[in-house]
Amino acid sequence: MKNYKKVTKAIITAAGYGTRFLPATKNQPKEMLPIIDKPIIHYLVEEAVDSGIETIILVTRAGNNIMEDYFDNRSDLEYTLEKNGKTAALKIVQDIPQMANFIYVRQKKHLPYGNGTPLLVAKDLIDPGEAFVYMFGDDLTICRDAPPITKQLIDVFHEQNATAVLGVQEVPWDEINRYASIKYKENAGYKYEIEKGIEKVQKENAPSNMAQFGRFVFSYDVIEAAQSTSTGKDGELWIIDILNQLAAEGKKVIAQPIDGEWLTTGDPLRYLKTTLKFAMEREDLRDEIRDFIKKEIQ
Repeated sequence: MKNYKKVTKAIITAAGYGTRFLPATKNQPKEMLPIIDKPIIHYLVEEAVDSGIETIILVTRAGNNIMEDYFDNRSDLEYTLEKNGKTAALKIVQDIPQMANFIYVRQKKHLPYGNGTPLLVAKDLIDPGEAFVYMFGDDLTICRDAPPITKQLIDVFHEQNATAVLGVQEVPWDEINRYASIKYKENAGYKYEIEKGIEKVQKENAPSNMAQFGRFVFSYDVIEAAQSTSTGKDGELWIIDILNQLAAEGKKVIAQPIDGEWLTTGDPLRYLKTTLKFAMEREDLRDEIRDFIKKEIQ
């Protein structure tokens, strides 16, 4: 069994086209859409950094320069804010590039489509034997009285000496066809070890309503497996197919229920719900938002 060092790198996938949000995503990635006053991607980076991550690897596509600019300095804005005495706003802007070390790599068209493809794109930035975090760029989480979700998964990864740990959350049965459904292994040494997962299966055939979402901790074995895993459903390279291959080889793959709440921004309705959830977490917005909703539904 391997004993991994501290996990310090995170790969964040941000190479999609965000077609459900057109025309808003015509000239900007979906991950740059705001949740109140921060873009989606900012929240992911914050969660990673709060979990001990030092280096953020962003897998992007052509036309996503706005994301790179966001995590860089903006001298003209900083000058204007300083000149006008807006010190609080100046600090907010200046702190963003200091959040982590940022690396950008583009996903090329010759690779298959799929949520596992960024592993192939970023593989040379992960050292053999190194464990790392993997995050979908449109999934957010809220933790009130628990460590960040990513930190929870890192802890399980180390405690169980796992090959891979994926975050899961129970969803309504009518929604399980949107995600990968998890089948747990019977009589396993750790109760959340998986036998397999099935991507986007109808509820009648789903092994459970425990849904995989975009938080993972992977050993280097996952990168090696990604290079030999065939494309699956709809001709895409799926994370769950890679993990199924490892589980079938007897590797320890864990689907860990989280202490917190997973929220997706994958379509306009869920994006709006997530925005409201985050607004209700803020003391400066909560009461007025609640009053507004009450008036609107009367």
